[in-house]
Amino acid sequence: MDLIFALNTAAQSGDGQTQSPYTMLLIMGGIFLVMYFVMIRPQKKRQKEEQEMRETIEVGDEITTIGGIIGRVLTVKEESLIIETGADRVKMKMARWCVSTNNTAQEKLKAEREAQQSALEKERAAKAESKKKGKKQ
Repeated sequence: MDLIFALNTAAQSGDGQTQSPYTMLLIMGGIFLVMYFVMIRPQKKRQKEEQEMRETIEVGDEITTIGGIIGRVLTVKEESLIIETGADRVKMKMARWCVSTNNTAQEKLKAEREAQQSALEKERAAKAESKKKGKKQ
């Protein structure tokens, strides 16, 4: 309420006359837009990425649950998974929504990034070498 009062007093002009009520609506609309782009939109994007990750889980993937259990996926069903954990090979059935990360997918992504980085380094080294040869001639 204090924010609305402060905005209302800020909307008043210096000579004591109030401005149009549309000014207050415009300010409130601006605040809503800022809140949307700062808070709501990024959260929806994260939820969409998590849902996509959960839908792409395959047999053999190593996952981590929201409870911290790490295991390898044995069976994938529509709403549940069966994972195998530890050296004693305990099998657990759990819902898909409890999967926090897909470690196999993250390892693949990390390997791709490392390959791209090494390719860039080789390319830079080749350019530097060709510049050195060009200067010698």
